[in-house]
This record gives sequence, C-alpha cells and structure tokens, in this order.
Amino acid sequence: MKNLNIALRSLFKKGRSNGIKILSLGVGLAMGLVLISKVCFERSFDKFYPDSDRIYRLHENIIRDGEYKSYGQVSGGVATAMQVEIPEVEKATRLTYIGGDKELFRTQDGNRYSARYVVMGDTNVFDLLPRPILIGDPKETLSRPGYVMISNRIAKLLGGAEQAVNKEFEFESSPGQTYTIGGVFEDVPENSHLRFEIVASLEGMSKWSRENWLGNDRYLGYVKLYLGTDPESLTTAIREMQGRHCDLEEVKKAGIDLTYSLVPLMDMHSNSDEVKSMNSLLGFLAFVLIFTAAMNYVLIVISTLINRTKEVAVHKCYGASDKNLFGMIMSETCLHMLISLLLAAFLIVLFRTKTEELLGATLGALFSTQTIVILIGVCIVIFFITGLIPTYMFLRIPVAAAFRNFKESRRYWKLCLLFIQFLATAYLVALLSVINKQYDYMVNVDPGYAYEKLAYCSTQGVEESVRNTAIEELRKIPEVDKVSACYDLPISGMSGNNVSLPGDDRELFNIADMYWVKDDFFSLMEIPVIEGEVFRSDGSASNKVMVSRSFVEKMEQVAGWTGSAIGKNIIITEHSQNGEPFTICGVYEDVCIGSTGNPDTRPTALFYDRYAPMILIKFHEMSPENIKKAQKVLEDVMPDRNVTVTAYYMDMIDLYKDSRTFRDSVMIGGIVTLIIALIGLLGYTSDETNRRGREIAIRKVNGATAWSILKMISKDISYIAIPAIVIGMTVAYYSGTGWLEKFTEKAPIGFFIFLAGAMMVYVLIIACVLYRAWAVSNSNPVDSLKSE
Repeated sequence: MKNLNIALRSLFKKGRSNGIKILSLGVGLAMGLVLISKVCFERSFDKFYPDSDRIYRLHENIIRDGEYKSYGQVSGGVATAMQVEIPEVEKATRLTYIGGDKELFRTQDGNRYSARYVVMGDTNVFDLLPRPILIGDPKETLSRPGYVMISNRIAKLLGGAEQAVNKEFEFESSPGQTYTIGGVFEDVPENSHLRFEIVASLEGMSKWSRENWLGNDRYLGYVKLYLGTDPESLTTAIREMQGRHCDLEEVKKAGIDLTYSLVPLMDMHSNSDEVKSMNSLLGFLAFVLIFTAAMNYVLIVISTLINRTKEVAVHKCYGASDKNLFGMIMSETCLHMLISLLLAAFLIVLFRTKTEELLGATLGALFSTQTIVILIGVCIVIFFITGLIPTYMFLRIPVAAAFRNFKESRRYWKLCLLFIQFLATAYLVALLSVINKQYDYMVNVDPGYAYEKLAYCSTQGVEESVRNTAIEELRKIPEVDKVSACYDLPISGMSGNNVSLPGDDRELFNIADMYWVKDDFFSLMEIPVIEGEVFRSDGSASNKVMVSRSFVEKMEQVAGWTGSAIGKNIIITEHSQNGEPFTICGVYEDVCIGSTGNPDTRPTALFYDRYAPMILIKFHEMSPENIKKAQKVLEDVMPDRNVTVTAYYMDMIDLYKDSRTFRDSVMIGGIVTLIIALIGLLGYTSDETNRRGREIAIRKVNGATAWSILKMISKDISYIAIPAIVIGMTVAYYSGTGWLEKFTEKAPIGFFIFLAGAMMVYVLIIACVLYRAWAVSNSNPVDSLKSE
C-alpha cells in the first residue's frame, strides 16, 4: 500500500512524462486488444454448439474434365439417407435458404418487417444445431407445411414471443403464400457461419426436391457422428450408400465423378484460407501495436532515468533494499497500466460504432468471457515487460550517484527501442500501401459492363403486368436514359447449370447461369455483342440463348467446335426440361460475375424475358434527385410495395466491405504506431540534445554551423532508421503478397510502392529530429557552457 501511495504522489511530478507514457500505452492497448479480440472471435465460430466437434457439413466433390470442385451444398436425399443407412451417424438434418439478408415480410395488420436470412429446415434441425426454445415445439411446428419458427429479435418486433405465436405473414417476394408462426428460438450468435432468423417447415418443399440424389443440390446437409467416429472411416460407407441411390456408371458417362465428404463444423469459417490469412495479419498487427506501445513506455522511462538517478540513490542511502525498490517501481508501473487500461476501455466505448463497423461484430460478441481471459493474460505480460526492464536499470544505479554529478544516458537501449518502433511503422505503412492498392484495383477495374449511372430496384413477387407498367413509366422520366430488367445482378453471383449437346448424354461443363433479361439489356449495360445479334422481341427468342466469349472457347476445347457459334444448338439443365435444345443467337463479351477480386470464372449464358424481376435504370446523370424521381414513379405504380431504388455503384463498393474495413484497420493501426514512434523519437532527440548540449556548444564555438549540427544529429538517427525501414519493408512485402494470394485478380505491386513508403517514413523521422533539434542548433553556446 505504501508503494502505491508513492506511485500516486509521483503521478503528477514534473519531468516524469507520465501523461505521455499513459496516453501512448492506453491508445496502443485499445487498438491491440480490440484486434486480438477480433482474432479470438473469428476462431470461435460455431464452438457454442454442444458437441460441435462431432458435427460435420456435407460437401459435394465433383471432378469434370480433370478439374476438381468442392461445394457446400448437396441434393435433398443425401443427408437423411446417411442417418438411416450409416450406423456411425447419430443425427442428420437439412436446411435450404429461401430468403436472403433483409428479407421483407408483411403481417396481416399491414406492418412491414425485415428478417436476416430465411431457411427451410427439417423437424430435427434444433436437435443437431440447438438453440434455446422460448416458446413452441419446433418438431411439431416444422412438421406442418407453412409453419415457421422465428428468432427472438423478430418476436420482439411483433410484440413479444407469446404475442407472435399464431400470427400470420407473407414474404413480399412471394405474395399469396401465407406462413404461420409456431414458436420462437433464441437468436443465433454472431459467431456462427449459419445465420438465420426464420426457419420454415421443409414440408413446404416438393417431395422430389427433398428426396432426389442428382441435381437440385441446394441443401445444406449436417450430420452428427457418434463419439469416437473418424469421419475418414466413413468414405467407403458413403460411397456404397451413394451407389444404392443413383447409377454411378451413368454419372461417369456424363463426364462427372461425384463424391461426398465431411467437413468439420468448426472449420467451416475459421479454417477458410481468407479467415486464416486475415487472422494472421490482424494478430501480427495487434502484436506490433502493443509491443510498440510497450517499448515506447520503456523508452520514456529510460529517458527519465537521468532525472531520477539521484532520487533512487538517496533511497538506497536511507536503507532501501533491492526488494523495496522493486516494489516501488512495479507499483508505479501497475498504476500506469491500470490507468492505461481504463483509457483503452474508454476509447473502445467512445468509438464503439466505428469499432463494430470495422470489425464486423458487436462489442458484446468480441469481448466474450473466454476472450477477456486471453486479454488479461496479454495485459499481464505487458505489465511485466514494462515493469521489469526499468526496474533492472534502476537497481543498477550506484549509491555514489547521490553525492556526485552522475549521469547515465542508456543511449543504446533507447536506440534499440527506437529501431523496433521504426521497423513497426515501416511495416504498417508498406502493408497499408499494398492493401490500398488492391482495394483501389478491385473497385476501379472494369467489370465488363457500365454501372456508374446505373440504379436498380427489386420487384420480386410483383405481377408481370405491373412490372411492365413500371418500366414504361420509368422510360417517360426525362432524366432516364434507358430501362431494362434482368433476373439478378452480376455482382450477386449466379447459380449453376450444366451444358450438354443434343444426342450426347455427357454434361460438358458448368456455367454461371444469368437466366433472363428484357429488351435493351445489352445496350443499357454496355456489354459488347461480338457476334450475332441480341434477342428480338417479336416472339422468336423463346428458344434462343446468348452466350459469353468464354462459353464458345470452352466448347471449342471440350466439344471440338469450329467456326461461328451462331446457330448451334445446346442443352442447358433447368431450361431444357424435356431435352429441348436452345439455339445460340449471339455471343457477348465476358463480364465479371461476383467481385473483381474473386470473380466467378465460369462461362455465362442469358435467356430472354421469362422472369426478370430486377428493374435496371440508367440515368443520363446519376444524382440523388434523379433516384428520388424514379422512386416516386415506382411507388405510384406499386403503392403496396416497399420500393427502394439503389445506386449500383454503392453495392459495388459494399461488395468490397471486408477489404475496405481491413484496410481501415491497418491504416488506423499504422497511424497510431507512427504517432507512438514519433513521440518516442521526439523524447530521444530532446534527451540527446540536452546530454550533448556542451559538445554542441563547443562545436559552434569552433565554427560549426547550425546546419552541420542538424546534419550530425540526423546522421546518428539515420544509422538505425534506414536498416529498420528496410527490414520493415521487406517483412511487409512477404505479408502483403501472402495476403494477395486470396484474390484471383491481383493488383500489380511494384518496387515503387515500397520505395515511396520508405521515403515517407524516413522523411517524417528526419523532420521530427530537425524540429526537436532546431532550437539547440541555433542556441547561444554561452548558455550551455556557463555552468562549467
């Protein structure tokens, strides 16, 4: 307690720089601990499920033309058959998505609500993936077609769990289909790879869909194995089961080798290459931030050592033992650490909204009990680092320092600590340059179509006649250039269908099916048609198809096509229901499906005007006013719909949200590290100019100019700054190129990026040195020598 009182009294003593020490350590801890919690959060996915180590997701593995692909969805009959036919399987269940993020639904009283993801599920879905049930019987509810279980969040919107039960609603995307609420479950935690807020009965799906074994692979299949079962040992049993339900020889004749495998539930998210890469970089960034802050604390303590030497020596003269001094210094460090942690907590809460936006999780999810234990361990390590190093130096102060003009600079300790800080700063600046270059590349690269003046509005569930009226009314707006419609947006990704030739049972390859478009689609999107013509609206396009350039190139490889593709017949599953062929009428240039960083590289195909619920609006000039005019027209035509006109480029930017938030996290970390490093540098320069004040004065008396003094001090710093920057840039190069590996399309990273970053860091370092040393280099040497 006595040591703590001494530490409290010394908190505001002049010359201790306690404010700077606490501030830099607190800011570093705030950033570092938040990033560590993000890594822990990403690694905790799906561990909240009981027996999560025995739950597996079914994957469908396909080899076609020597190309291996693995998909996380299977046909309807696979999962349930495993539970019946394989003794090692304790439970099995299926789910399938029928609604995405922000799925709108309307209750009978006319109120609209939004749900995050809607699925259909088996009656035992909550047995295998349990959530606390607040009200209702999930087995009974999910055994009745048209009945649903809803999350607690949705129930609260409807007035509470008891009030929500038996209420009826319909999704705006499927008007006329009524659902009845039969129960309420506790919300699915944020650290789950499988998020949903409404579970509908799978009995609403056709029997064929639920029991088929080939095609219709839309189901998420989960199995729970009995304790001690090795999933690899089930390979033969799964293959035999597969052979009992489908003709494997016929599948092979179609050019496909189809197998199934089991992927651990806890690996679905945490073990993905993207997440592992992000965790590695965020973990290293957290280490850099916390270690830099700790080293800066030690650097400032060492800088104050000169002023505290006599104080420690006096303590020793009055009988203070090493144990007493150890307790005094560690108590002081403990107090500073506690205040820094309070400051860190305050900053995290103060910037809560930004933190949650950058890390994609709420603070409650980030700081779980298990994570807090890890963070406490990190803080204890930092406490001993920041306490033991200064204590070691204070204990070495001789008693004689109390009686003579004793000075000890600890210059090499300071230079070592500065070296670490410069290295960390250079690393983060270079890494930020790589990340920003890739982000700009993805956002600005040409996707193969024009979207700068494009807006869209989903009219799913609207009658075709109403949709056509809306399109005609939009065309009357003077600010509108063109209007068309399509099945879905290119950035949303596309489901797949297989291609074959008439009279040939082989399925040649899988395409990204863009389904249907209306008139003016190609001119509105500015997609070049390189051969043939676009669909005609005279009724002749019902059996026509347009394909991409890569589609034709793929057919040349696998089917031996030569010459023009126009007029050739093809069969595409789902469209060719009875084996009727489609005739190619046009070939268009390839477009990017999904993100430009990781595009869907499959060939694409387009059909004409069967169902195109996504209205596309191209303006002469994109502006909020023009969007409001289009929105007003659509609201007048569809007064009972929740109409939203969205600028396409906003979705394009949002598509790269993960990369942007990661870039922003690195940028903030880099700025914090740079500020901490510069604080340490300013303190070091001040100490050096004070220590060498008489030397500098003598040099000036002997004719040295202010510039030569500044050059001398800058040269000393350059000896550690340049090697630190080079090492930091080198480490950043390997980290940055490793991070880029997760992208199919990569921005070109040249030497200039690293050179520019190195020069920027070096210039900032030298500028700080010159700023701090300017006064000494221009001072009167008499002031420094008169005390001699």
